[in-house]
Amino acid sequence: MRNISEKKRIVIKLGSSTLAHKTGKINIRRMQNLVRVIADLQNAGKEIIIVSSGSVALGTGKLGLREKPKDTATRQATAAIGQCELMYMYDDMFGKYSITIAQILLTKTIIEKPDRKKNVENTIERLISLGIIPIVNENDTVAIDEIELEIGENDTLSAIVASLAKADLLVILSDINGLYTSDPHKNPDAETIPTVEEITGYIEKIAGGAGSALGTGGMATKINAGKIATEAGIDMVIMNGRNPDDLYDLFEDKEIGTIFKAK
Repeated sequence: MRNISEKKRIVIKLGSSTLAHKTGKINIRRMQNLVRVIADLQNAGKEIIIVSSGSVALGTGKLGLREKPKDTATRQATAAIGQCELMYMYDDMFGKYSITIAQILLTKTIIEKPDRKKNVENTIERLISLGIIPIVNENDTVAIDEIELEIGENDTLSAIVASLAKADLLVILSDINGLYTSDPHKNPDAETIPTVEEITGYIEKIAGGAGSALGTGGMATKINAGKIATEAGIDMVIMNGRNPDDLYDLFEDKEIGTIFKAK
């Protein structure tokens, strides 16, 4: 028994491949459905924190660029444009369900300094107590290193946020159904692994591979997130974000995606 239905404080990570079309522009129907389901879960008593990718992808699409820029300055510029667009859409969509959102932008420097880290923890806790959904992203507009390497990417960020928020569960929505026994793009006989009790060398080996053109991660980065989460005592689920209503099945303890059990 997964006992997902008993989890109260949930971090949901939304990747670029879930939020955007291949063009980089927002997948409006899917985003609206995600917001609807998340709002309903919040109304049912769950405490939701969102870690959202998509700023660089949306900025790229809004500027009419055919692909994500390679140089740091332009990527930071597209992140600034896209983050504004992203939060506007979240605010508008959640507002239809009378739910208030808040933006939190983090950097590695903030996470590594104990006093600033404590401030983040306090802010998240207070927002949740007020019934507000914090929406977290890395502050890509000021990151000095290569954008996706400042913290790692948003898979890692979501696990860090789950730890900071003392969450009960981390849910990573992706463009894949879960962890497979081998690469499903190359092996049609690959099967989803429903439960991972421990992240071993074998698990890391079968998790190799890059992510989509819009995102920065792949299954390997999700396994890294799983290590952070499970070592902090937090279960993690990887599942497909194509159909947001599947989140209802998850919280009804139906077997969906791959669950990584906390230590």
